[in-house]
Amino acid sequence: MLLRHELVAIAEVPLEGGRRADLMALDARGRITIVEIKVSRADLLGDGKWQDYLAHCDRFFWAVPAGFDASPIDGPAFLPERTGLIVADRYDAAVVREARTDPLAAHVRKRCTLAFARRAGRRLIALADPDAGPGF
Repeated sequence: MLLRHELVAIAEVPLEGGRRADLMALDARGRITIVEIKVSRADLLGDGKWQDYLAHCDRFFWAVPAGFDASPIDGPAFLPERTGLIVADRYDAAVVREARTDPLAAHVRKRCTLAFARRAGRRLIALADPDAGPGF
């Protein structure tokens, strides 16, 4: 689904401050999207760190499985005016609510984009050469 939206993503992306985004993606214009995946209500309600991710992306989405009670995501604590919602099943996914774009400052975008590119490159090298390291 992300590729259909021209988003190229990598998983488990460490961010400054010790956080780790489930998915980080770049689009053709260099905008950064973070997708945080939640599989249970407790997982969603117990996540107090997600707002830290907003400083590392232009757009932020929640991703939940089909049938998930996503009503808390519509509440003010989850910033529905800023965050998008993706619903997925085992075969596909759909954007149910588009995320607002809040452009990153140029210096932050450069830092995040370089980190993304270097991490993706290290992961690719690790696939070809297991002795090169884990690539994270």
